[in-house]
Amino acid sequence: MKKLLRYSALLMMLSPALSHADTEMRFSWWGGNQRHEATRATIDQYKVQHPTVTIKAEPSGWDGYLSRVSTQLAGSTEPDVMQINWNWLELFSKNGEGFYDLNKLSQHIDLSQFTEQGKNLVTRGGKLNGIPIALTARLMYYNANVWQQAGLEYPQTWDDILKAGPVFKSKLGDDYYPFFLGAVDTSILTFLNSYMVQKYNIAMIDEEKKQFNYTPEQWLEFFGLYKKLVDNHVIPSMKYFTAFGKANAWEIRPWLEGKLGGTYIWTTEGTYADSLKAPSKLVLGPYPMLPGAKDSGLFFKPSQIFSIGNSAKNPEEAAKFINYMLNDPAGIKTMGLQRGIPLSKIAVATLEKEGILKSGDIQAQSLEQVNKLSGDVKVSSYFENQKLLSVFLDYLQQYDYGKLSIEDVAAGFPKAGERVLKRII
Repeated sequence: MKKLLRYSALLMMLSPALSHADTEMRFSWWGGNQRHEATRATIDQYKVQHPTVTIKAEPSGWDGYLSRVSTQLAGSTEPDVMQINWNWLELFSKNGEGFYDLNKLSQHIDLSQFTEQGKNLVTRGGKLNGIPIALTARLMYYNANVWQQAGLEYPQTWDDILKAGPVFKSKLGDDYYPFFLGAVDTSILTFLNSYMVQKYNIAMIDEEKKQFNYTPEQWLEFFGLYKKLVDNHVIPSMKYFTAFGKANAWEIRPWLEGKLGGTYIWTTEGTYADSLKAPSKLVLGPYPMLPGAKDSGLFFKPSQIFSIGNSAKNPEEAAKFINYMLNDPAGIKTMGLQRGIPLSKIAVATLEKEGILKSGDIQAQSLEQVNKLSGDVKVSSYFENQKLLSVFLDYLQQYDYGKLSIEDVAAGFPKAGERVLKRII
């Protein structure tokens, strides 16, 4: 028996496969089929290079993903590596304790490849709660064909925007608009906020005090801008979209027919461009600015984040896998642009060298504009809080249906919104 034990011990020392148990990890993400295929291929590559590591893939669509992650985190059964949304940090990790602090894993993830600005966006309580995969922002995109028909250059200023509406109406017809803002998302809120930041150089939300920074006069100006945009035929009102039911904005007939001249969307959003048919073509336009503005008020954020769960059994191996996806040339090439243009410097260089990312591409142009426009006024993730957004859109909808005046909205929303802020911050 003693000889058998010594022989077994010797075998274990000589055979790495026997001496070290396989490392098992779970990895969850959301996306479409192309992202799923690219991610699975990256996992398979990694496993070939690391045969003792087993990665269980848990892909899904967007619907239901947040609910599932919420349940998993509450029960400490979350995946080792998970793709999360930026504003979820406020739900799960206000003090930075909700996810593993990746600063502790800097020997396994090359953090120098990511900008300080990007890392600051995902830091809570001094703890790095994840790696920002890519940055995205809402920019102005225009249907080049319809603007040519209107005989107009793309707007450079807010005055240019207001002047474009009457031209579209007179030259093309009542059902043509220079662009539109989504009726169910953050686009109206963040677009109006951009104007206010440019004019007053202050953030709308004071997160420490759990209140708004605007005066009553500024609130009237804020909502008054929405009224001007609608009254001047620049954008259709929220009421306009109710006729199309629950259809996505890129699926409605006016967009498909090229009657909506543009939109204010995320740089990583490709569905609007893909849904247009020739001769329509979506192009990046200039960002409207006020003369002398010190900050653009650009709403930018990480498009997605890779985080490691506090319950991860082997966070070091999880960190190595994240580094492979974001900083290793092999992983970078296989993943491509399926999560947008990467924030990692080595990833951008690799994709450019391989011809996957080209300087003339609309995505590359968008990223360049974001880098030029992003400023110092704090970008609040609470703009994406569904409770706050719901209250905001409800007030605007009541205005559009004639139930409230713009003065009523400017007086009512700040009070209702601050009640929400005190609950969610």
